[in-house]
Amino acid sequence: MTATLNGHANGTALAGDRLNGAVATLTAPNPATPTVPDDAPFTPGQRQWLNGLLTGLTVLSRAAQGGSGNSQPEAPAVPLTILYGSQSGNCEALSKDLRKHAKASGFAPAVRELNDVALDELPGMGRLVVVCSTFGEGDPPDNAKSFCDAIHADDAPSLAGLDFAVCGMGDSSYTHFNKTGRDLDARLAALGANRVVDFVACDVAYDDDFAQWKSDVFGSAAFQVEGATPAAAGDTTGDEPKERFTKSEPFPATILEVRRLSGDGSAKEVNHVEISLAGSGLDYAVGDALGLWPTNCTELVQELLAMFGFTGREVVQIKADVMSLRAALLDKLDICTVTAKTLEALGVDPATEVPAGTQLLDLLEGIVDQIEPQQLVDALRPLSPRLYSIASSRAAHPGEVHLTVGAVRYETHGRPRKGVASTFLADRCGCGARVGVYLQRSAHFHIPDDDTPLIMIGPGTGIAPFRAFLEERSTHENKGRNWLFFGDQHEADDFLYREEVDAWLADGTLESFTAAWSRDQAEKVYVQHRMAEHGAELWDWLQAGGAVYVCGDASRMAKDVDAALHALIAEHGTMSETDAAAYVEQLKADHRYQRDVY
Repeated sequence: MTATLNGHANGTALAGDRLNGAVATLTAPNPATPTVPDDAPFTPGQRQWLNGLLTGLTVLSRAAQGGSGNSQPEAPAVPLTILYGSQSGNCEALSKDLRKHAKASGFAPAVRELNDVALDELPGMGRLVVVCSTFGEGDPPDNAKSFCDAIHADDAPSLAGLDFAVCGMGDSSYTHFNKTGRDLDARLAALGANRVVDFVACDVAYDDDFAQWKSDVFGSAAFQVEGATPAAAGDTTGDEPKERFTKSEPFPATILEVRRLSGDGSAKEVNHVEISLAGSGLDYAVGDALGLWPTNCTELVQELLAMFGFTGREVVQIKADVMSLRAALLDKLDICTVTAKTLEALGVDPATEVPAGTQLLDLLEGIVDQIEPQQLVDALRPLSPRLYSIASSRAAHPGEVHLTVGAVRYETHGRPRKGVASTFLADRCGCGARVGVYLQRSAHFHIPDDDTPLIMIGPGTGIAPFRAFLEERSTHENKGRNWLFFGDQHEADDFLYREEVDAWLADGTLESFTAAWSRDQAEKVYVQHRMAEHGAELWDWLQAGGAVYVCGDASRMAKDVDAALHALIAEHGTMSETDAAAYVEQLKADHRYQRDVY
């Protein structure tokens, strides 16, 4: 072939010149693919062979020059802003899922916390997606509060020209279900932004609703990128690391130990739970949470079946899965919570007043005479996993994860009640039992730098992450100062991890320990009162760069602690209330004030 080609080239000077020119383009920056001219003196087969050779040489040339391999420069990806407000970490995880999907759809997505955004940035964003939860009494998450305050202010800017979509995350058993998300969606529209798809209010089992909303958003005309191939449903292309075990595919972990921490005389039952992660590859950091899948109480399932004369062998369907009614009630459905969906599916007037604390059995007994097995299944929302603050350091307990769990037991409507997951662990998970687990990573509730003074406020089971923090600092011999505030009812029966606290005080890991025993004297004393007593010292720690971490009840404790923090800063920092509030906001912005509250 070489001799034949040479012969043709030698016989036609013009063809040789054209070939030389074609090959010369290979050295140019981002070269176009050269081809043999149609009028060159070669047979069709020779011309095809030469064109293939030149194409291959072009690809090699581009690779050597770091080119993209396309004959035209790629169009820049379209910017897309994804904002989230998250207390437990769910919305943060979903925002990262959105980033993967957006990248696969031709966007250049940026993920940020709501509080990190100034309102004057919004008009120039073009496209905006928001995922935000609601917790407590309709409150925004900590990392969304200042943004929510600003956008609802009278001087918020016009947002005309901004395309947006909002997804809310909440729990339909609460009065103010998805209030924060609804308010954000309404306010963005009121300021002139264009709502691309309707707001979706996700419940605790949010996977299907979120997936449909995501599909609707990226299927809308406003969220199309010219020339890009829409991402397929479930596409997770991107640079996010993929967890080996997830909420939908948990690791079957083995229970090593469940032992009671609280004394026999305590009004509470608090258990220390140790779980083996051997073989999972799960790599957690202190401050992360563990997601855990419980099963329902077998006695409660049997009581529900007996109410309507069901055997439990009746065949029912949940989505595409067919199973027995007993299996569905035991492993798949929330058989306690009454929601608007429950009332609708059972044909109950939505205006019917449902007293606080009413559970499914109470509703069925008082209102419903008879139902079909499938109707019962359709009335219930899916069983959901529970998140627990991790109470251990991997450095101190390789291959294990520990939890601090208060067993929930009470009585309403003449029936004893039990928390689903807490009594699942306390009553039905002895040594050797298996439980599905996964990690829920925290963005900021992690131990600060080694030398940062650390103030930890965790009454009751809120001590859990701080046991992990102190184990971490003790194991690595970190030099940062540590101060733990802990409280409960009685010192004699409610001093959780007492021996470990004593050991940390003895070896210097804990510089200070301040306890509040609310029932050991006539006047009730709580951690916020102890904070006020030590206000001057706490102010000194803050001035030295200290960080404040709070864990526990959101409805009362966290609010009282927050008020105490504002008050001591105002008093000992000689500030006005306004200046003290600004100081606290700066602590939050610097990630020196972190809360894991529920």
